[in-house]
Parts: sequence; C-alpha cells; structure tokens
Amino acid sequence: MMREMLLMVLRDAGFNVVQAEDGQEGLDVLANAAPDVIITDINMPKLDGYGFIEGVRRDERYRAVPILVLSTESSPEKKARARNAGATGWLVKPFQAETLLDVVRRVSG
Repeated sequence: MMREMLLMVLRDAGFNVVQAEDGQEGLDVLANAAPDVIITDINMPKLDGYGFIEGVRRDERYRAVPILVLSTESSPEKKARARNAGATGWLVKPFQAETLLDVVRRVSG
C-alpha cells in the first residue's frame, strides 16, 4: 500500500520509479538501475533497511546517491543507526506528498 502511494506521488511529479518488495530485492534491482535518489523503509523482510543501506553504500556506483528513510520509526537511536549506515535523511510516515517531493528534489538537485 505504501509503495503504491509512493509510486503514484513520485510518478505524478514526473519521476521514473523502480520498486522492490524488500531489501534484498532492492539490492538486486539496483544492479540494473541508475537512481538519483533511493527511498527505503527500515522494517522489511529478508533484509532490513539498515542492511539495505549498508549494501548500497558498499557498491561504488551508489556511494553518492542520496538515501532517504521513510518509516514509522522515529527514535534518535534508529535515526543515528541509519545515518551511520549511510542514510542521507529521514521522513516519518504518514507523509505529506508535497513534503516528500520537496525533500526528494532537494537531495537529488
């Protein structure tokens, strides 16, 4: 449901969107993608968001790509862990479409 909402908001704003169901599939999808921004959750099956972020950052091609975490989680410890893994920013669900778009445009510009 959340992925579909993100897809709609981003596509309506003119972005090309590639999706994955979990962190491991996300790493697999990246093998054939050149994203300007990556948006991930923390709570995912197979590979959580922290592992996904670390996996992305291990790949030289994606070291400079901004990674935004979009999660219901908001504790300072979880945010710090995500930053330490390589996340660029954090948005809390539920999100406002315009806020998301503003952040995506800011980090991808």
